[in-house]
Amino acid sequence: MSALGALLSRQPVSGRSAGLRSQLLLAAICAGYAVGAAVDWGSPGLALFMGDFGLTIAALIAAVSCFLHARRSGSRFRPAWLLFSLSSAMAAGGNAVWGWYEVVLGLPVPSPSLADVFFLCFAPPAIVGLLVLAKRPVTRAGWVCLVLDAWLIGGSLLTLSWSLALAHTAHVANVEGESVARAALSLAYPLLDIVLVSMVLALHFRRVNVNRSAVNTAIAALALTVLCDAVFTSPLLRSTYRSGQLLDAGWFAGSLLLAYAPWGARRSEDNAVEPSREPRTTSRPVAGSLAALTPYLAAAVCTLGILYNVVEGRRVDRVVIFTGCAVVLALVVRQAIMLLDNIALTHELAQKENHFRSLVQGSSDVIMIAAPTGMLRYVSPAAAGVYGRDADDLVGAELASIIHPEDLGGVVHEVRRFLAAPPREEPTTRIECRFRSGGGDWLHVESTVNRHQGGLLLNSRDVTERVRLQAQLQHNAEHDPLTDLPNRALFTARVSQALGGRRSGDPGTAVLFIDLDGFKAVNDSIGHQAGDELLIQAARRLQESVRASDTAARLGGDEFAALIVGDGTRDQAAREYQVHEIADRLRLTLSQPYRIGTGEVRVAASIGVAFAEPTITPKDLMRNADLAMYRAKASGKDRVELYAPQMQAEVVRRSEIAVRLRTALRDGEFALLHQPVIHLASGTVAAVAAQARWRSAQGILFTPAEFLRVAEDSDRAAELGSWLLEEAVEQAAERARAGHPVPVSVRVPAGRLLDRSLPFGSVEALLTRHGLPSGALMIEVADSDPRIAFEDLEQRLVTLRRLGVRIALDGFGSGYAAINALRRLPIDVLKLDRGLVEGVVESARLHKITSGLLRIACDLGMQSVADGVDLPEQVRALRAMGCTHGQGMAFSGPLDEYRLRRALIRGKFPVPGGGPTAQPVLAGGSIPLQCRSHDETPVPPT
Repeated sequence: MSALGALLSRQPVSGRSAGLRSQLLLAAICAGYAVGAAVDWGSPGLALFMGDFGLTIAALIAAVSCFLHARRSGSRFRPAWLLFSLSSAMAAGGNAVWGWYEVVLGLPVPSPSLADVFFLCFAPPAIVGLLVLAKRPVTRAGWVCLVLDAWLIGGSLLTLSWSLALAHTAHVANVEGESVARAALSLAYPLLDIVLVSMVLALHFRRVNVNRSAVNTAIAALALTVLCDAVFTSPLLRSTYRSGQLLDAGWFAGSLLLAYAPWGARRSEDNAVEPSREPRTTSRPVAGSLAALTPYLAAAVCTLGILYNVVEGRRVDRVVIFTGCAVVLALVVRQAIMLLDNIALTHELAQKENHFRSLVQGSSDVIMIAAPTGMLRYVSPAAAGVYGRDADDLVGAELASIIHPEDLGGVVHEVRRFLAAPPREEPTTRIECRFRSGGGDWLHVESTVNRHQGGLLLNSRDVTERVRLQAQLQHNAEHDPLTDLPNRALFTARVSQALGGRRSGDPGTAVLFIDLDGFKAVNDSIGHQAGDELLIQAARRLQESVRASDTAARLGGDEFAALIVGDGTRDQAAREYQVHEIADRLRLTLSQPYRIGTGEVRVAASIGVAFAEPTITPKDLMRNADLAMYRAKASGKDRVELYAPQMQAEVVRRSEIAVRLRTALRDGEFALLHQPVIHLASGTVAAVAAQARWRSAQGILFTPAEFLRVAEDSDRAAELGSWLLEEAVEQAAERARAGHPVPVSVRVPAGRLLDRSLPFGSVEALLTRHGLPSGALMIEVADSDPRIAFEDLEQRLVTLRRLGVRIALDGFGSGYAAINALRRLPIDVLKLDRGLVEGVVESARLHKITSGLLRIACDLGMQSVADGVDLPEQVRALRAMGCTHGQGMAFSGPLDEYRLRRALIRGKFPVPGGGPTAQPVLAGGSIPLQCRSHDETPVPPT
């Protein structure tokens, strides 16, 4: 037998019988009373007392018990228990009258007496109570059949009783000349008992399913009482009966059993181990068979009564003939009603069967019935369309044979849990597994499972397409739609898995954050479609460069990531070197040219690397890699940086600066300083360079490198640039009106010149508003981004020159595209980078490079400014190489407005080494440049 069949064939474990102690106590009391009656209670007086008042007390207990239960009960059976209480009270009254005569007065009980009235009133309330407890028929034919069944039973018992005893009793009463009252009384007891027995038998097969234990106990108690009454009415026993005999034990037990019925039975149900367990179905066919045989059994009893008279040679009494004919007539009528009812039921059943057969055969779901052994007993025809297998081929097969082996354990576990659960709490369950199709494929099937005669009823449907769609949706939720790489959510889960798995303590696990430098320029220059193609190719290169155990992901935009799982290497230095090599190889791979359309596109890659630590979280590890990547970008891009703890402190400081920067301009914390630009030949002030300084309200002085870098990374860059330009123009105009018409230079990044936040007309409006003369403003274009579109920048600079603005190329000698800028942009002044100036004296190589750049500027007819001139030796060397202007601490640092005006009044700064006088040229004058094209100043070799 399969595992599933063995599971289905298991029967639930039955609990212990509830209320066992109360039942044992009741049995002990009844047995004690029976033993006492068997030995005549030891004395005649005690026997009379126990035979009369003992029965009275038992009947009173039953009356009080049924009455209290009726008061507490709110069901429709409340009148039945009230009637049982009244019936028991009548029995108690009859026994009390017997005790009054026999025990108190010491006289025999007269016949008839008040006791007979009480005893005769016992049966009617009990009969009506049984009618209340019976299941009410729903049709008129049902009511007729109920009456006929009661008459069949009662008539048969009357025929038998009349033949055996009642006819003799009536004959004796007539011969002895008894009064009519005594003769009627002699027949009333057995006739009422016959009616009561008829109702008990007729209603036993029609009882309701609610509180069945209490109803069955009450019927048993009444049946025991009626049995004792029938024995008492026997002429042989009645003539010798006296109180306290063994017959009283039956009445005593019947009363106590009726008292126990509403309470003990209900308590046993409440204390049951499995209250919701379904009743056993094996008794139903037996009960149905007895109910169907009731008319025939009654007719057989009636026939036995008549045969008894014939065999005994007696003349058949008219009462027997009348009663027998009435029973036979009732049987014929009942059979006719049942025949018509069966015909109607058969027709209705055929219609319902056709209806449900059409529903089952036409349903797109497959309906299967599995026996307790796990074998399929029925499979609907829909299996051919759903499973591709004929239903007849599946019938007789084991259910486990068509379930995927990997799913069988889960199915068995769920079925075991379902069968153990109470049916009322969980009538159905749902199981999803894979079924074998006719073609050998595995189909995803969802089944609704119900209990069915110890087995299972399965309503199954094919959900393969839904499962595939769910898998696709899950894949889409965890992967980037453009590159099909894992997205941030899945990458984070993979990192968590790597940190929490069996190698949770492996410090060799590393996370790489990758950013494509210059990707935005690709999008802006050749379009987003080309940018998408570049991302797809970059993702393919990244995926091919990592191992199968590693994970490559796209986090969004041009940011990628890679998880390098540790290999258990204990040498941390060797592992860092290995991962750094992997990262550098990725950088070189991603920096190779990309074939987009008919051309090639180049981007660089900045990579940050962070290694796992024993207690690090996935969030912190990814944050560390991100910080290292931003350090790589800030350090010049196209490089690999390993995470260091101080990077977090720098981020915190940058965040603090960014927060303070948001309100610094509004609160007036920025100040404008100017550093003089000195003509190296004459020492005169040719121009001033505007510079921003920030002193916060807390008194902290931030260097320009700190807050300018933060401003470039935030949305405050445009605001700070606009403020710097406007303040510089306004103060230059005020100095011009005060008699100091010196030009002012403002450094503006090339990207900011192309930003829409600085439209073309804003500079013209600014110059017009403040009345600054033409040539008094010079914009220093910062050449730091090689991916700037020169066409747009050239157009913008041409427009500015038409406004009289002079253009300087800042940082000349350090940018990536300096030669291209000289070739295409309208440049007036070359501003040498301070990196060239600082080593111009000590390094022969720098000396030659600087001299060559100055020669280029001289040949192109441009003026030159050396930035960062801090030493007299640098002044002499630069002037000898043909540099026209200098700016640095060798002359003056940045000055506030007051000190600047004093310097302008003085007009000159001492120049080391002296030289011929010349006029300032940055104001737009056209004078000969001090160029020495081919002369070099000898410097000591480095």
